[in-house]
Amino acid sequence: MSKRSKNAANSVAIFNIDDLATWQKYRKGLCDTCHATCCTLPVEVTVSDLVRMALVDEFEAEGDLKAIAKRLQKARLIDNFNHKTSIFTLARMANDDCLYLDSKTRRCTIYHQRPETCRNHPQIGPKPNYCPYRQRG
Repeated sequence: MSKRSKNAANSVAIFNIDDLATWQKYRKGLCDTCHATCCTLPVEVTVSDLVRMALVDEFEAEGDLKAIAKRLQKARLIDNFNHKTSIFTLARMANDDCLYLDSKTRRCTIYHQRPETCRNHPQIGPKPNYCPYRQRG
């Protein structure tokens, strides 16, 4: 095993997305060297986020949310819809990456239209002001 592979394996072994103690304090520029690990977390969105993301138009957004959920689930754009809270959970790829994460650049392909959950990360989340940082390999 090369030194680089050994270091990469060690960083993966140290990091556990479910263990908040492994998260790093956010600082400016951290995203530039990160593997975009936050983009593997479930993303909850509202209908206004879906409008911003151009998945739903404003007219449809005024209608039945259950019908919207059914259409978006069929299109594999959302995984879940909570009827009580009116919150949708975006679908992810088989490797848990967000559908809108570029696999090569590890950057958001809809950055300017991204949901509020993403806009507010890491200020709001499982561990405010901390990131599930993993160095890009």
